Amino acid sequence: MNRRKFLTGALGVAAGALAGRSLREIAWPSQSALAGTKLNVAAKSPFSTSEEVTPYNAVTHYNNFYEFGTGKEDPAKNATNFRTSPWSVKVSGLVDKPRTFSLEELQHLAPLEERIYRHRCVEAWSIVVPWVGYSFNALLKEVSPQSKAKFVAFESYYSPGQMPMGNYAGISFPYIEGLRLDEAMHPLALLCFGMYGETLPNQDGAPVRMVLPWKYGFKSIKSLAKIKLVEKKPETTWNLSSSSEYGFYSNVNPHVDHPRWTQAKERRLGEFFRRPTLMFNGYDQVASLYAGMDLKKNY
Repeated sequence: MNRRKFLTGALGVAAGALAGRSLREIAWPSQSALAGTKLNVAAKSPFSTSEEVTPYNAVTHYNNFYEFGTGKEDPAKNATNFRTSPWSVKVSGLVDKPRTFSLEELQHLAPLEERIYRHRCVEAWSIVVPWVGYSFNALLKEVSPQSKAKFVAFESYYSPGQMPMGNYAGISFPYIEGLRLDEAMHPLALLCFGMYGETLPNQDGAPVRMVLPWKYGFKSIKSLAKIKLVEKKPETTWNLSSSSEYGFYSNVNPHVDHPRWTQAKERRLGEFFRRPTLMFNGYDQVASLYAGMDLKKNY
């Protein structure tokens, strides 16, 4: 089931998908995720929420990762043999020190922190996840952005041979995303290598991804392969697919509805009743980034 079909009918469909047997399956799925490698987490982060963490099996079996299928349980089944080693991330563009980093180099660039973040999907469901990583700005500082750099463009890894389901996804690959440079420099923006104290499962974006807790989940690109600093606003996958539905900024905003459903409330996986959605997903620290902007126009 793809995103366009998932919320046709909006709340009625969402309620049906997340109630009864489906709700139990989300909380206690029959298929267990394979354990990852333990990560050396140096510290807990002051950015962490104290909210109850979503169960591991729910987070690993309710995924949007269209390269491995459009159904929520497809990535857990289809990404099992995805090869994530060796892995490298190329950083290029308007930087003084362009470089291709191995995964091991990236993991040791800064101390790893556990950050328990709220994660809000544009489809009006949410989770709370203990991610492991460090502020993305540590990587940006390493490559020294030039004064002309205003945006950061991201590109995921894509291999039709390893990701044959991508042919049926209805969107173009490789997946691309972007941020303004000041957004990317904000300490909440996380370069992520793991969750629940272990390396990322394949279906959750292994081996390295972005996590942007104040934005809708599709902004947090998975299986990151390329980063490029640029002067002009980069194109993004979902905006190219439907610009009226998925804006460049895509900040969590309960006052700006999706054209086909409300964003005022969300359903936390494992819960039955919907809860109010918070502006910027509750991360008011980023509000100053958008001072003076019309957030209905710049959705």
